[in-house]
Amino acid sequence: MLHSRAAKTAFAACALAFSVSFPVHAGDKVQTLKTITGSASWYGGKFHGRTTANGERYNMHEMTAAHKTLPFGTKVRVTNQRNGRVVTVRINDRGPFAGNRVIDLSRGAAQAVGMIKQGVAPVKIEVL
Repeated sequence: MLHSRAAKTAFAACALAFSVSFPVHAGDKVQTLKTITGSASWYGGKFHGRTTANGERYNMHEMTAAHKTLPFGTKVRVTNQRNGRVVTVRINDRGPFAGNRVIDLSRGAAQAVGMIKQGVAPVKIEVL
C-alpha cells in the first residue's frame, strides 16, 4: 500500500511514463492512439522457439506481432480489410523486413484474421 505522498507521486509518474503501451479508455470503449494502414504478413514454424527482439521465446500460436518501431508490449488491434476479421496482438519482435509491409503477425494471429492461405493481406492497425 502506498502511504507517503512521495510514493504516490512516484507511482503516478511511472504509470504515466508507461501509458503509451496501455489502452486509453473513454467509458466502455477503447480509444485508439494511432491508426496505420498497409500490408501485413505472418511468420511461423521456422522461427518458433527462437528468441524475439525483446528477449522472449517466439511462440507462433500466441497473439503477437513484429513491428519496426512500436515499443515492445504495445497492444494493437489488427483488422483484415478483405474480410473484416479482427485480432488484438502484443508487439514483441522487430520486422517485417520484406517488401513494404507494416506488420508481421504470428501464425496464431494470422489465423485469427483469416490470412494464412494468402500470406499477405491489407490491414488497418489501431494502436491501443
